[in-house]
Amino acid sequence: MAFKDDYEFELLINEAKKLAIEELEKQLAEEEYNDICKCQDCILDMATFSLNNIRPKYRSSFTGVLYAQQLQTGDYKDEVAKAVKNAIKKVSKNPSHDVTS
Repeated sequence: MAFKDDYEFELLINEAKKLAIEELEKQLAEEEYNDICKCQDCILDMATFSLNNIRPKYRSSFTGVLYAQQLQTGDYKDEVAKAVKNAIKKVSKNPSHDVTS
C-alpha cells in the first residue's frame, strides 16, 4: 500500500487559499475593477498568481482553525491583500486569452 493511502492528506487545509480567494472577491467588487475580465481563466490566473506570492498557511486540526483565525488580521492579511492587488494588475494587463472588444 502506498504512503498516501495510509493517511488522510485531504485533511491538510491551506488557509492562504481561502484568504486569497476572499480577498480577490472583495477587491474585484471595487468599482475600479468593473472593466477587467472576470472569466474563469482570468480569475484562476489571479488566484494562482496571488497564492504563488504569499506564504502558505496549512492546518490539519481544530486547533489549526484557531490559529487560522489570527491570520485574518495584521501583517499576513496585508501580505495577502498586496499579493491579490498585484495579481489583478498583472493578469488584467496580460490575460491568457485573446481580448476582444
